[in-house]
Amino acid sequence: MVDVSHKAATRREATASAFVQMPPGVLRALPKNPKGDPLEVARIAAILAAKRTSELIPMCHPLPLSHIDVDLRLCENGVAITTKVATTAETGVEMEALVAAAISALVVYDQTKGLDKSIEIREIRLERKSGGKSGDYQRVQTTGSTRNSKNRAPKLRAK
Repeated sequence: MVDVSHKAATRREATASAFVQMPPGVLRALPKNPKGDPLEVARIAAILAAKRTSELIPMCHPLPLSHIDVDLRLCENGVAITTKVATTAETGVEMEALVAAAISALVVYDQTKGLDKSIEIREIRLERKSGGKSGDYQRVQTTGSTRNSKNRAPKLRAK
């Protein structure tokens, strides 16, 4: 692990996202899933994953997380996931946000794989970060994204 003891503890935030592409029939079946509400299970798993990132990624520092938010939206071709993580520490929370998004997507897949094996996890990525020596970062939106052109369904937040 990199020594961060010389760095000042400052406010750090990161937002990550993932997309789980699935056929319309799987989306329609989500409320009737025998394993429970896939979006709620995925939200809770993402929070747990963010808190345990340093146990999963060998060179990550354990961080005192002050905020974790997970949003799952139903779209016409899948589930869009956004995670936001914050801390006041010597190093950033990009990995915590990315791990939360990835685990959330994996849980959605696990909860729905019995309905269709063609479900795909796509576009796990850092959307933005703030704080720290390297400063702020904001992903530039690109065309051709799975989520940009096809996701016109109403946005629904998981309970």
